[in-house]
Amino acid sequence: MKGLLTILRRSPRAAFGVGLLAALLLLALLAPLLTPYSPTSQAFGTWLKPGGEHLLGTTALGQDIWSQLVYGARLTLLIGFTAGLVATAIGTALGLSAAYFGGRTDEAINVLINVFLVLPGLPLLIIASAFLRGGGVWSIILVIALTGWAWGARVLRSQALALRNRDFVQAAIVSGERPARIIFAEMLPNLAGLIAAGFFSTALYAVLSEAALAFLGMGDVSQVTWGTMMYWAQARGALLQGAWWWVAAPGLCIALLGTAFALVNFGIDEVTNPRVIHEARATRVLRRNRAAPQAEPALEPPQPLLAIRHLSAGYVTPQGPVRAVRDVTLSVAPGEFLGLAGESGCGKSTLAFAATRLLDAPGVVFDGEARLAGQDLLALNPAELRRVRWKDYSLVFQASMNILNPVLRIREQVYDAMQAHGVQDRGRLEARARELFALVGIREDYLNAYPHQLSGGMKQRVVIAIALALEPKLVVMDEPTTALDVVVQRQILQEIDAVRKRLGISIVFITHDLSLLVEMSDRIAIMYAGEVVEEAPAHELYAQPKHPYTRRLMGAFPPLEGPRERREGIPGRPPSLAQDIPYCPFFERCPNHLPGTCDVFKPARVEVTSGHSVACFLHSPAVKEEAYAAD
Repeated sequence: MKGLLTILRRSPRAAFGVGLLAALLLLALLAPLLTPYSPTSQAFGTWLKPGGEHLLGTTALGQDIWSQLVYGARLTLLIGFTAGLVATAIGTALGLSAAYFGGRTDEAINVLINVFLVLPGLPLLIIASAFLRGGGVWSIILVIALTGWAWGARVLRSQALALRNRDFVQAAIVSGERPARIIFAEMLPNLAGLIAAGFFSTALYAVLSEAALAFLGMGDVSQVTWGTMMYWAQARGALLQGAWWWVAAPGLCIALLGTAFALVNFGIDEVTNPRVIHEARATRVLRRNRAAPQAEPALEPPQPLLAIRHLSAGYVTPQGPVRAVRDVTLSVAPGEFLGLAGESGCGKSTLAFAATRLLDAPGVVFDGEARLAGQDLLALNPAELRRVRWKDYSLVFQASMNILNPVLRIREQVYDAMQAHGVQDRGRLEARARELFALVGIREDYLNAYPHQLSGGMKQRVVIAIALALEPKLVVMDEPTTALDVVVQRQILQEIDAVRKRLGISIVFITHDLSLLVEMSDRIAIMYAGEVVEEAPAHELYAQPKHPYTRRLMGAFPPLEGPRERREGIPGRPPSLAQDIPYCPFFERCPNHLPGTCDVFKPARVEVTSGHSVACFLHSPAVKEEAYAAD
């Protein structure tokens, strides 16, 4: 029940659909209370108009139309839900079996699915109904279920095939788990949203099919359903008699039922795939209206290109918010190479995506600001953001070589960002594309190639070229060389640094490789548990790291020369970012923590030498202001 309430709260469309469906179900269940008449009684006058004792009038045989409507809801909903369940069960079983077992099993099931998809639906229903005529409502359910499962099976098979190759399924297979357990415990939960959506689609197909069969006289017209009501209205010439309500009432109910199913279907998609509901929106910003923070000290020229102030961001989950970035203040000067380092899960990527309004749902910005050349990115509307993105700043994502469209030539993909910002002249586009390829070290003839014809390093260079297409002021690179070998990594990074110096752009480079940042960066910021714990010029951070966490990170990388030494990782694990951390987040793992201080208070980040700041009680007794200690 709690899960259902969460779904309804998160999706207004689903809530309206469930409410509409509940009303129709109550109409069916409470039929004896809603009317005193039998739906088959012919004890009344014929062609009576709506009103008085007969809310919707009477039929040509003297039957009460309102009674037929509420009692007909019972069989109509029974057919829809039962046929939907049977068809969904068949489609799910065959789709998952084909995807999991593969080989000849998959081939045989796929042929069967394709045969049923090729057969025309309504003629097949009519033929099958003719053979089973007289079998009652269950024969109709059986016919509809056996002719309506194929589409759901095909969709489910295609999704299950992709799921079958995921690492966690492969790990379950290697560990020796039984096929039934893998299918029901590993694969089925991940496809639950798709299966539920398929059920409602099939149930709607069943209701419409029954109505079509009944209207054509192929169903059991002795039963009272919304479909048979429309059949008898047509057969008795209701429209010719002016009794349009006899046709309109069941037709409207079928339309409302279809609307309810469709809205619930949309709601399932919204809840199981949060990107759908937010796909046309920028990162949600939930900044509170509170007193402005104390003014920052005036910065000497040049002014920062990117100024992040007290930024807090994370993710909204059913279990509560996860604050992956906590009160971060950071700046990037024009032409500067800023390195951002830390363990996995420390908030590096979330910080970059939140500051640039690219944090996907359910990601949100809780507080703070991010100004690019003085413009608050968090205050822009979607149209303004589209004008700024790629022109004033761009991003190179982690493993971004995989974002290239495999069916488009490289040339079209290089043109795309420029065309989106108004560059339409083919000559200018071609000249710029060739210039970009020369800039990142790729031969021009590869503009005609498809992505699969390029190596991993070449594809990464193409993505970097696309990011530089409009000469943005800032490029954020989120571990862009992680999937490449060390030789190619060095080549690409040297080219990035050369391009930066040539074009005068600023770069924020996110990586785990602290030794690499020391060599490439002008300045480095170290993140831990969503906070910047140390920031300093690269050479100074390497020579004199202040924070115990930074020293541990530096000690994790072996030197290239000198005697061999045993290296150790950092014991323990970071704290959960789903909880408040009113103390130093590193104290449990810190070998030098101060009991009674580090585990009680949060250290403020202070400048210990010029340009070198650290948040640690070993270097300053300053305590972080409570106003920014938590979101």
